[in-house]
Amino acid sequence: MPIPAELQTREQFTAAYDNLAIIADAAEVASELRERSRAFHAAHACVADIAYGSGPRQVYDWYPAQGDGTAAPVLVFIHGGYWQARDKRDFSCVASGPLAAGFHVVMAEYTLAPAAKVPDMVGEIGMLLDALRAHPVLGTGAGGLPRIVLSGHSAGGHLAAMHRAHAAVAGVLAISGLFDLEPIRRGALNDALGLREQDVAVCSPQARIGRGAPTVVAVGRAELSELQRQSREYHAGLRDAGEPSRLLEIPDANHLSILAELEGREGVLLAAALDLIEHTRR
Repeated sequence: MPIPAELQTREQFTAAYDNLAIIADAAEVASELRERSRAFHAAHACVADIAYGSGPRQVYDWYPAQGDGTAAPVLVFIHGGYWQARDKRDFSCVASGPLAAGFHVVMAEYTLAPAAKVPDMVGEIGMLLDALRAHPVLGTGAGGLPRIVLSGHSAGGHLAAMHRAHAAVAGVLAISGLFDLEPIRRGALNDALGLREQDVAVCSPQARIGRGAPTVVAVGRAELSELQRQSREYHAGLRDAGEPSRLLEIPDANHLSILAELEGREGVLLAAALDLIEHTRR
């Protein structure tokens, strides 16, 4: 993926991916999101901190679907934070919309940098999907069909896109994702990540497009131009490879407000998740 010519220096790469710098009330919005998530978690049944590995952050929260859980689809949400910040409980409220729509919701956790490198994190999400596939309730659905919509925001969108080919995944919903890690390697975000050229080649979804689940690539039109560019070019790469992909550009949405489209019952991201699971059933 060609990098825009105007990005040359470390400072320019850093600014080009500073998602919150262009949101005037970012700290307040993030705080409200955390508070809403704490309230949601306290008010809803949850099987908390289920281990999928031996590491302290190799756990997930499961909010069970109502009714016949063996038939319900599963939405997995991987949080963002540029692979080095945040926690699944900071985003619990995004489960509200999928739960209301009949999904089980799995809020995924993974080891952050600098304790882990990006290839390690990719491996951990693979471990999570393997564990879910073998789960007695959340595992493969009727007829052996996959039933997981694998969603993620920001860095989580990257991790979701890396697992389009997993056998448990019916569809991928990559929200405000990063699909080419080379610009990240060239800015200050890499101080904690320690990305090397070989890591970029192995862990950039744009460089690893192959056969996989139908994918929705979603981005807000009020996001940084680099995130919009990466989303458009990843979608184009999928389509050029003959893979089922839809680009969803959401008017006026920024890097935080876009999540309301999954949290809300009428949100366009929730509708996209439902479309992905229906595609599998057809």
